[in-house]
Amino acid sequence: MTAKRELISHTRYVAAPNALPWQDPGKWPAKWIELEGENRAPFVALFRLKLNLSSPLNTLVHVVADERYDLWIDGEPVGEGNERGDRGNWFFESYRINLEAGEHTIVAKVWAIGEKAPFAQMTVRPGFLFCPEDEAHVKLLATGEAAWESKLMLGYEFIDQLAAWGTGVRVKVHGDMLPPDWRTGGGESWVAPRKGENGYSASNLPDLPPSHMLVPATLPAMMGKPWTKGTVRHVDHPPTGITSDLVVTKANDLADEHQGWTDLLRFEKPLTIPANTRRRVIFDLDDYVCAYPEVILSGGKGNSLRVHWQEALYDAKEKVHKGNRDEIEGKVFTTVWHKKDGVGDIFISGGTSSERFDTLWFSCGRYVEFLVETGNESTTIEKVVLYETRYPIEPQTTFSTDDPRAAEVEPLMVRVLQMCSHETYYDCPFYEQLMYIGDTRLQALVTMCISQDDRLVRKALRMFDVSRQVDGITQSRYPSRVRQIIPPFSLWWVAMVHDYAAWRGDKEFVASLMPGVRAVLDHYRQGKTEGGLLHSPKGWNFIDWVPKWNGGVPPGGNEIGANLNLKAVWVLRQAAEIEEWLGEPELAARCRREAKQIMDTCLRKFYNQERGLFADDLAHTSYSEHAQCLALLAGISDKGIESRCLDGLQHAKDLHKTTVYFRHYLLETFWKFNRPDLLWKELDLWWGLKGQGFKTVLEHNEPSRSDCHAWGAHPMFHFRASMLGIRPGGLGGKHFTVNPHLGPLKHAEGGIMTSAGEVHVKVDASGVHVSGPAGIEITK
Repeated sequence: MTAKRELISHTRYVAAPNALPWQDPGKWPAKWIELEGENRAPFVALFRLKLNLSSPLNTLVHVVADERYDLWIDGEPVGEGNERGDRGNWFFESYRINLEAGEHTIVAKVWAIGEKAPFAQMTVRPGFLFCPEDEAHVKLLATGEAAWESKLMLGYEFIDQLAAWGTGVRVKVHGDMLPPDWRTGGGESWVAPRKGENGYSASNLPDLPPSHMLVPATLPAMMGKPWTKGTVRHVDHPPTGITSDLVVTKANDLADEHQGWTDLLRFEKPLTIPANTRRRVIFDLDDYVCAYPEVILSGGKGNSLRVHWQEALYDAKEKVHKGNRDEIEGKVFTTVWHKKDGVGDIFISGGTSSERFDTLWFSCGRYVEFLVETGNESTTIEKVVLYETRYPIEPQTTFSTDDPRAAEVEPLMVRVLQMCSHETYYDCPFYEQLMYIGDTRLQALVTMCISQDDRLVRKALRMFDVSRQVDGITQSRYPSRVRQIIPPFSLWWVAMVHDYAAWRGDKEFVASLMPGVRAVLDHYRQGKTEGGLLHSPKGWNFIDWVPKWNGGVPPGGNEIGANLNLKAVWVLRQAAEIEEWLGEPELAARCRREAKQIMDTCLRKFYNQERGLFADDLAHTSYSEHAQCLALLAGISDKGIESRCLDGLQHAKDLHKTTVYFRHYLLETFWKFNRPDLLWKELDLWWGLKGQGFKTVLEHNEPSRSDCHAWGAHPMFHFRASMLGIRPGGLGGKHFTVNPHLGPLKHAEGGIMTSAGEVHVKVDASGVHVSGPAGIEITK
């Protein structure tokens, strides 16, 4: 048996050229199947199809579930899914399967978590669909047509995710209830499933009941490689009860047991835990990791292995500060907001030999706490493997310079981007696993800078587009079952479209997003005041996590504020460039006219002539780096005001400071005005990360909730695009300019990726040396 995942761009189940609307255009020959009886989430189900082939079978099949599935053929894993989307973009995976003549069994494990699922996980109606591309194989393979069987999979108990807000429930897996041979389709109690409606392609809409609109998956399979690094840092024998208050100390460390656990966790050597024993092990993965654990236990019915994860250990007294992330001495393994023991899963032995346990969803962090509890019998832990999962992005460019700090921090930024890249971008893998526009714009810029693979960028642009409400504004995060509106993020989505047009081009794709771009701008136009300023739309008008701002909203931010209006000016001018590139000069002129009008009014209402600064609010009670950055990036026609604003940005003592996220725009401002010295100086927060034990970039200034937030990867963009000065020379992705400004650096070398390959720049005492791929025009 062989099976290989294939990415396709379309299916054959679309309307025939002369089909009428009532002739079911887009109708699939396969039907959704469900468990017989009540299907109330959360639950796990099994579906199987037994085959006895008289001749070899080679065909393409399409697989999809609600909510998710694992697919096995003859006991071997084939794939998992489905790629996350929404009801109108329900992604399915395609596999080329090649089966020899003889007996075979296809098994799908399908689970639906419902209201306890991750916020990013949509659902319509739980079920499973398996459909061959070749209609000649429909009767043999298709759900609803072939002899598929089903049963409820017992053994899964769903437990609270505690502090891991938005990521979905964890599981307690009972080995004595699991079907021991479920991967091969063995066991009893299989029955015929209930048949549902046919699958439908998203290309058809007439007279369709509430259903999943099926579209091909757009992304490759996520990584699934065993993690082989790590160090046992601590072993103890905790008393009965919770472990979150147990302080890690060398005095309690069972150092002579480290080797046995090391051999188990790194080299997969079995370890036997005696009867009536309680052991806690803290394992340092030596990096931040997102992984699915797989555990094999033998003996000791009712004995348990709990696997909990944390990004770092907490100060034992306050349980707020983490301090140096390398340190565990004197700390506790607990969760933010003091949510008891941690976040993870529990595996309970059924007492038989070589019981294999896994989970429904991955966990993440740097530290893993294993807690083993045995009763009157011993248990042998045969194997513990952590399978790293993430989007398979790897940097295709490098950056080097004479400042050694850059080489220290770049791996942290690569890792944080990887850990926040899955079936969508994530704000953070530990807490929310949601794709927010504000975060994603920066992640996309970094991605396009270091990799030619822009599939995740394109998916993000498209998903935010389809998230738009009837009034035109996007949701702030998507996919998400729980709707949230952050109006300023909608403007960043327009800027994302401009970014893609500049860095990658692709007129057809960009043009397909423009109705959404125009709808967002129209939403803002509806809130224009008589004086020409924009009133903040309803929603959470978040700008940045400034400590003195209420929920990240600056003074005036919920009424008429400078930050939103100045951002609108910048974005309107970006929209004008896209319109002009696409051959819409009238629409471009409108955007520019509106941008000028708003900027002129901002100068009258927010600019303080005496201070030479833009206030955040109409009453001039608050001033921030944010407002100055946005004014300078938007473009101030009066050079005198521009100069004073830039000077105030550097020297004013009472400005609210940008944090990790918005610092990108501060760096962008210093790039625009050729101040690499100031840009480099603003990276002090990043320079200190390695010394504090970080493996990724934190969410905001300490105390930080999240240690892994990819909006903090943006200095990787600035190393290349600002210091080396490699930037698109307009829209279209085919013309780049190179204008290095090294500031305090003596030499630097690196590159950015274009659709045709790398533009590489080396700057040293001998000058500026540039090379690039054919098809890319480069101007020095």
